[in-house]
Formats: sequence, structure tokens, C-alpha cells
Amino acid sequence: MNSQDSTVMADLQAIRANYSLTSEQRQIVDHVDRVSREVLHPLQARMDAEDWWPDDLFKQMGELGLLGITAPEEMGGSGQNEFTQALVSEVISKWNPAVGLSHGAHDNLCLNNLLRNGSEEQVKKYVPGLCSGDLVGALGLTEPGAGSDALGSMATTARRDGEDYIINGSKIYITNGPIADVVLLYAKTDKSKGAKGISAFIIETDNPGFKVAQKLDKMGFRGSPTGELVFDECRVPASAMVGAENSGVSVVMSGLDLERAMVTSVCVGMAERALELGLEYAKIREQFGKPIASFQMVQSKLAEIYTEVETARAFSYRALAACVGLPKGAGGRGEIHKLTAAACLYAGEAFNKAVTEACHIHGGSGYMQDTEINRLFRANKLLEIGAGTSEVRKIIIAEELLRA
Repeated sequence: MNSQDSTVMADLQAIRANYSLTSEQRQIVDHVDRVSREVLHPLQARMDAEDWWPDDLFKQMGELGLLGITAPEEMGGSGQNEFTQALVSEVISKWNPAVGLSHGAHDNLCLNNLLRNGSEEQVKKYVPGLCSGDLVGALGLTEPGAGSDALGSMATTARRDGEDYIINGSKIYITNGPIADVVLLYAKTDKSKGAKGISAFIIETDNPGFKVAQKLDKMGFRGSPTGELVFDECRVPASAMVGAENSGVSVVMSGLDLERAMVTSVCVGMAERALELGLEYAKIREQFGKPIASFQMVQSKLAEIYTEVETARAFSYRALAACVGLPKGAGGRGEIHKLTAAACLYAGEAFNKAVTEACHIHGGSGYMQDTEINRLFRANKLLEIGAGTSEVRKIIIAEELLRA
């Protein structure tokens, strides 16, 4: 083999590496698939019907090795990168979307963000408990008056008082909020600086002045607890600040890029399940004396769903590969910002198309609230809203294209 052939082979291996799993990743995926199918999937119906979250589920996930994917092994984690974390999220979401949503808020938005941006003391204090499931994590960003404009319209404040900060304000639509032990919170420490006057804090929810104002009743992802959080003269030590004062925007933006990449994995996992359910039903449902899978129009729908799943998966893997090793403080601009927004935009719309067609294949049964395909259908809209709406994703893409 000459040098040119070696270069071509190396290039091919690099390309394939972005679209295939290593043997270690495959082992992890197989393990997560088995425990999610055996342990998490049977919980799905009750979680949806009763909006119920099992009290010990995070501890159980810790014991099963589903938490702390990116955390060091000496802290109870798996020592993997964000790509593998997303694969875990994809599989969990396939078998139980509500658990997948709460897992992402805990393991990525809280734990991984803390790992990337927290001090050594903060990491040592909180990460082992988050890995074991003894602590439940959440992210506090969205507010009643600050959604798509989360930074510019943020009203929650943190004022310095000696060696403490006093926090006032509220956060809404917070996944895991009603059950969280720690919240990675964003608040304005300097109103005059606008978005550049935001700081991040790690808040323990047993602090005086913190309360869960209400648990919210959602259309989809039911069971995953979502709530409104209120901070009323909530005093926290200055050591609770994550990073430097007024540097929260870099924490937010780098976290949002990775969050969008992670959302693509949730979409892929759920879309894959929609395909499985549509295919199974088409094989057993008979009309006009034969399975509806024999009709070309149904076959066309199945082919289209498969194409959406695999295209979204390829785009997801590309965006996730770009997120691996993202330097601290990076993100929120440039190619990674554009790429993750585009992947998230496409995956959300692809899942919408896939689950709509799969639900249509089910006919009347798909319209029944207690069926799995119906649960997937009701959940799909959040994936075009969360982590920035589809419209916001398009704005990001266009801005980055025009900035080039």
C-alpha cells in the first residue's frame, strides 16, 4: 500500500468513525437497551396515565450505570464522552420518553454542565451524588417572561450581601424541578449589563427561600416531573457561584449547543420506536382479508419513516461528534452553533413526520390515549419547542450563515 492509499484509508476510517460505534460504545448501548427495555419500558403506561414518577428511580438508574456518563470513574461515573452520553439518552428515550427527558436534564444539563464549568470543590461535592442518583439535578433557565429570549428578558436576580448572594425570581417549565436536590440556576447579577450580567449558581433546594410553586400538567412526556420554582430572598454562599461573576452567558450558550445536539438523540430514539410500532401494527392489522403491510401506500409510509430516522441519526451523529472535546467556554457562536441548531431543527421535524405517519398507520387505535404510539405522538411537539423553538433554530442558522 502506497502513501496515497494509506491516506485514503485513514480518511475513510475517520469518516466511518463518525457514523458507527466503537466496540465499547456498542457494549454500553446493548446494556442500556436491555435495562431500558426490561426496567423502564414497563413503567411507561402508569407514568403517563397518573403523571407518576417512581420515588427511587434515579437511585435505581445510578445502580444500573445510567447516570454520570461523562463523569470520571473515581466519582462514580462512566468516564465517557458526550457522544456516548447521547447514545445512552437515545436508547432510554426510545423505551421510556419521560425517563429520557428527566435523564437528560439531570445528566447533561446539570451534571455535565457542572463538570465542565464548576470549581474543583463543587465537582467533588455534588458529582458523586448525581452519579449515584442520591441527588437529582435540574437546570433553571426559562422564566414566565423569558423563553426564547431567555437571556435578554431574564428577571431573576442575585444581589451580593457580604459573603452571600440573595436570589429572587422564578423559573418555569423546569424538568425535574419538583424533585430536584440541586439546580444549576441562572440569575442576573448586574442588570445594567443585560445578558452579559448573568451568573450561574448551583443551588441546593433545601435552602430557605426556595420552593416549588407548582407541578405542571403536560400533554406529553407525562411522568417526568416539571414545575415552577420560586426564589424568595433565597440566600446562598458566594461559593455557590459557578464560574466568575457575570460569566454565566458562556455557560448557558455552550450548554445550549450541547443540549440541542442531545435533543437530536432523543428524537432519533423516539422516531426509531415509532417505526417499530408502525411496522409491528402493519403486520398484524388486517383489512380486506390481508395485513395492511401488504398495501403499497402503507409500505410507502414505512419507507418514509425509515428514511427520516436514518437521516436524522446521521445528522445527529455529525453534530455530536463536533461537540466532543468542545473547549470550556466555547459554543454559542460559529460552526458548532449553526450545526447543532440545524441538527436539532431537522431531527425535531423528522420525528414529527415519523410519529405522525406511524400514528396514521395505527388508525383508530393510534387515537386512543393509552396506546404507546399515542404517547409518542403527544410527546413530539416538545421536541420542536424545547432547547429553542424551531423558529429560533432557523434564526441561529441564518445568522451564522450571514455572519460568514
